[in-house]
Amino acid sequence: MNQLASIRDKVLAGERLSFDDGLFLFSPEVPLNDVGQLANLVRERKNGNFAYYNINTHLNPTNVCVYRCTFCAFRSDLRDPKGYLMSDEQILQRGREAVEAGCTEMHIVGGLHHQMKFEWYLKIIQLLHEAYPRLHLKGWTAVEINWFEHLTKRPVRELLQELIDAGLGSMPGGGAEIFHPEVRDRICEHKAGAQSWLDIHRTAHELGLRTNCTMLYGHIEEPYHRVDHLIRLRELQDETGGFQTFIPLAFHPDNTGLSHIAKPSALLDLRTMAVSRLMLDNVPHIKAYWIMLGIGTAQTALSYGADDLDGTVRHELIYHDAGAETPQVLSVDDIRRLIEEAGREPVERDTLYHRVARQGDQWQAAEAVAVGA
Repeated sequence: MNQLASIRDKVLAGERLSFDDGLFLFSPEVPLNDVGQLANLVRERKNGNFAYYNINTHLNPTNVCVYRCTFCAFRSDLRDPKGYLMSDEQILQRGREAVEAGCTEMHIVGGLHHQMKFEWYLKIIQLLHEAYPRLHLKGWTAVEINWFEHLTKRPVRELLQELIDAGLGSMPGGGAEIFHPEVRDRICEHKAGAQSWLDIHRTAHELGLRTNCTMLYGHIEEPYHRVDHLIRLRELQDETGGFQTFIPLAFHPDNTGLSHIAKPSALLDLRTMAVSRLMLDNVPHIKAYWIMLGIGTAQTALSYGADDLDGTVRHELIYHDAGAETPQVLSVDDIRRLIEEAGREPVERDTLYHRVARQGDQWQAAEAVAVGA
């Protein structure tokens, strides 16, 4: 295990790991606990003993989608009985419910409805921001922005600026899946390519939007594809510094075109979390998304590189449609208990990682709690 000793020396010295290092760490012959200990060292170096969470809700305005990604159980055809399109009143009701529940964030993603123009997507942001100006709107993945570009024939920068002016506060990291064409061309053939995804996030960062980034793992990809994906994200972060959180997304096969594949094991979940923390040395936070990982694995991940559990997550549909058996929502007390059981200090944050202080029904974002590069 000379290579493991070499990697340990690099981590202790704060040096960057190579592609070959990442590939080696994904090998099942490398003890998971050793990888986890190194990731935990980096996690504590960047974020101390804190584990972050937020009070948030999801909004999926439609599930009708022009694309037919083989890994997706959420999408629907226009005439399918399961298809839906939310009205303005339903969208505003969801915003009102979020504010009354104390949410600081609404996460907005959905299908690419071929009958709805860009103005409909823009209006969703306008409606919510005008009605609930304190609610941070994290919306529209790079795939959706790419679709808006297709619909309007307008530059991405112009579209993003219009969304920002309407009240968009940040962007989620969905749609990245796996960048390598050997995989991407098989699981989401017609969707925005890797370069488009990266270019859109680059433009968002240049406009001052902070964004998240993701990787969907545990389907047909190999370790080589995962490491390639992580390094592409790392290179863009070197350039812009605009990613604030990386979320490894465990594939859920139920009701998808890949339902014959077993879902990732907890061991792969933890190894992916740890390797991601070690490779993405320039991304401040790694999130253990409890909706996909399951509560027990997400809690354990707080010792394998993760420093964030996401949040209360009301109304999540995309991964529950694919067989996620986690609860539809967790209470703040539940999340804080899970974090404390893991030996960490719970910190409520807003979307941009400011500490949230609460008094009764009132909340205020205080100083930034993000540390590290």
